[in-house]
Amino acid sequence: MAIGALNDAQNQTATHEVLLEFPDNRLLIDLCGEYDRNLADIEQKLGVQIVRRGNQLSVMGEDSAREQAAGVLTALYDRLETGRSVESGDIDRELRMGQEADEAEPDGQLQMFRGGRVEIKTRKKLVEPRTEAQKAYVHSLFENELAFGIGPAGTGKTYLAVAVGVSMFITGHVDRIILSRPAVEAGEKLGYLPGDMKDKVDPYMQPLYDALNDFLPGKQLAKLIEEKRIEIAPLAFMRGRTLSNAFVVLDEAQNATTMQMKMFLTRLGEGSRMVITGDRSQVDLPRGVQSGLADAERLLKSIPKISFNYFTARDVVRHPLVAAIIEAYDADAMPA
Repeated sequence: MAIGALNDAQNQTATHEVLLEFPDNRLLIDLCGEYDRNLADIEQKLGVQIVRRGNQLSVMGEDSAREQAAGVLTALYDRLETGRSVESGDIDRELRMGQEADEAEPDGQLQMFRGGRVEIKTRKKLVEPRTEAQKAYVHSLFENELAFGIGPAGTGKTYLAVAVGVSMFITGHVDRIILSRPAVEAGEKLGYLPGDMKDKVDPYMQPLYDALNDFLPGKQLAKLIEEKRIEIAPLAFMRGRTLSNAFVVLDEAQNATTMQMKMFLTRLGEGSRMVITGDRSQVDLPRGVQSGLADAERLLKSIPKISFNYFTARDVVRHPLVAAIIEAYDADAMPA
């Protein structure tokens, strides 16, 4: 454990400084990062100054930012002590978690799972939620047989769902993983591409392949797909099936019609879990066709053991500009 602030509260007030001491210099080097890039990242995002003095870090700045930076540094050092690495995404997660803990309402959804670390183990990597909304979502995926994740692109809805599916598969909780999407064209015509049905459909399914490749070694993934223990198929191919002992994900659910959504939801079989993800702002259905996601949200919200988790631009974990782009479009869509 990193040793806490050495100076007392009175001295902190006078100098606007928190002094942290770290006993292992090798871990401190990893904490600082190459050319101190991790420290620079924290400085830039919190508006503080961090100075290294031997095995100590001095954090200077405004009271709240200074304390938050100290908390982030301590949490990252604790992470290193457990044998894990510190990457840019880990810094981002600690920064987000601290800010959201301060800002959330006491009785809000995000308070439900405050306190413990959430980790998803897969064959290739350990996945950790990077926002409180993601953390609550992952808990819902493990605890509910039917869960909805609704929010803008880049918030990890599908990525985390696939990660949980892989985790449950490799631990034997389910026998299969089934990933599906509506094959709806987003303003582009792909039907005339060369090849058989699989070749024509695969472009729609590629984001699901990408997620799986992050969690499973290539040869193992190819074998599981060949054995049909992992299936990736368009929504239309689900009709008439009963999906038992499976982890089932419907991605881009805003592009399912009401009848398609009802059909998919009623595929749920014994021992299975189902996750529905979608973005209400990116409906590609023909004009006048009702989104099945909106209907499902309206009809199922009062049913016990069905969870609904919501994300906003604050939960975007792609490039920082993505959140700004989403907020700009949302603002433009609001009535004057």
